[in-house]
Amino acid sequence: MLKKLIAATLYTALSLGAIPATALDLSTAAALREGSLQKLGFHSEPKEVSALPFTDGDGAEETLADYQGQWVLLNFWATWCAPCRKEMPALDALSAEFEDQGLTVLPIATGHNPRPAVERFLKEAEITSLPLHLDATGAMARDMGVLGLPVTVLISPEGQEVARMTGDAEWFSPSAQAIVRQLLQETATTDQ
Repeated sequence: MLKKLIAATLYTALSLGAIPATALDLSTAAALREGSLQKLGFHSEPKEVSALPFTDGDGAEETLADYQGQWVLLNFWATWCAPCRKEMPALDALSAEFEDQGLTVLPIATGHNPRPAVERFLKEAEITSLPLHLDATGAMARDMGVLGLPVTVLISPEGQEVARMTGDAEWFSPSAQAIVRQLLQETATTDQ
């Protein structure tokens, strides 16, 4: 009975604006997972992300903190990883579709991936919307608990990991697009 009373009080306070509702409700996005996206595991509590740097295509250091304020689909991959190569065109299409709406698709080639090999793969695969980023030593990937490739991490605009998937997925499927639209809509609603 006490739990119901507390829940009713919190609900009333939230609906009246006494307690600001800042937490995103990811349950609707999670319910949209179909096909290969069913492997995308949403966390019950957000997790901190690595503060370690990686480099951009010009060799300048960046961190994930540079991307706060937008949704980030962080993808750890490697040129020698067949599933990584397979999903890259779908990630490219997802980036092209949503890059101006608040989603950044951030692929980071981790470990032994010489820059010329990464550039060659991106050119051969006709990847046009994804930037070149490197985690040459693999330190950032290790700090993020990446044990195999590919690993894709969904990071909220607040800079926290909210979902993760190991293995490849069809990132431009109707399910993936619906999840992204829901997240963007949820953020727009929360910001109002």
